[in-house]
Amino acid sequence: MENYTINIQHTTQPAIVKFEANKFLTKHENFEFKNIDEATKSPIAQQLFYLPFVKTVYISQNFIAIEKYDIVAWPEVENEVAEQIQNYLNKGGVVIKTDEQQKNIPVTVYAESTPNPKVMKFVANRKLVLHAAEFKNIDDAAESPLAQKLFHFPFVKEVFIDENYVSINKYDVASWDEITMELREFIRNFIQEGNSVLNNDAITGTTGEENESKTSKSAPKPQINIDELDDTSQQVVAILEEYIKPAVASDGGNILFDSYNEKSRTVKVILQGACSGCPSSTMTLKSGIETMLRDMLKGKVDYVEAVNG
Repeated sequence: MENYTINIQHTTQPAIVKFEANKFLTKHENFEFKNIDEATKSPIAQQLFYLPFVKTVYISQNFIAIEKYDIVAWPEVENEVAEQIQNYLNKGGVVIKTDEQQKNIPVTVYAESTPNPKVMKFVANRKLVLHAAEFKNIDDAAESPLAQKLFHFPFVKEVFIDENYVSINKYDVASWDEITMELREFIRNFIQEGNSVLNNDAITGTTGEENESKTSKSAPKPQINIDELDDTSQQVVAILEEYIKPAVASDGGNILFDSYNEKSRTVKVILQGACSGCPSSTMTLKSGIETMLRDMLKGKVDYVEAVNG
C-alpha cells in the first residue's frame, strides 16, 4: 500500500498553512475545529491541539489546514508538523471517527456538453479523485467502483474521471436526451451514499491489506518524474500544465505528455476523456498546441503528435 506523503502548501493568509496529502482523508466532507473539545470526532485534530501554537484545524478531503497563533512563525515549525501528520497517517491513525460521519452527504451533479458529441461531462460539487483515471471497459475498471457500476449501463462505452467530474463516452444506441438525467442521478446518488470513486484514493482510518491497491489496467498512468526529463521536455510539460490542461479539463478531457524527439522536433501527447476519439478535438488541439509550442520553444518544436489514450 502506498504510504501517505504530506506536501506543505502556503496560502494567501500568513497564519494558515495547508498540509496536503496524496490520498483522500475524508469521504467528501469538510470539518472545522476551534479547540480540542470540538475535535472529539477527530483524533488527529485533537493531537494537533496539543501543539501550543495551533488555533484552528480545518480538515478537507485531501488536506489538513492549520491556523496558528502568532507565538511562532511557520518556517520554524511547518516541517515538524508535516512530519507529525505524515507519521500519524502512516501508522493507521484515524482522521474522522467513522461512526460520527454522515451516511448521506449533500451532493449536486450537473451535466455539461463537450466538443465531442459522444461525450457528456457530469460535474459534482465535491472533489472525486486526486488524479485522473481513464477506463475503456469494465475490466479496466477493477479499481473504480463508480466506473464499474457505470459500465452496467449498456450505452456506456468509456469513462474518464478527474478532479470533480466524470466524462462518459456513449454508444450510438441511445441519445443524450434519453439518458442524461438517469446518469446524472445515478452518479449523484453514488457519491451521496459515501461510496468510493477510486480505490487508489484510500480513506484513512483502516489498517492492513483492505486498502492495498492491486496492480491492474485501471491504475492511473504513472506521473512523470520531471527531474528525469531533458530541459526541452520539462519546458513542454510546464507549458501543457499551465496553458493547455485547464482548457482541456473544462471540456471534460485531459492531456498528458508522452515524449519528445529532439531529432524530429516532435512532441507526442496523449488525449483522454472527451478529447479521446474526437477527430475535431484532436485536430484542433494538435493545431493549437503545435502553434503554441512552436512560438514558445522556437527551434525546438515543430510538430505535435496527438494520440488517444
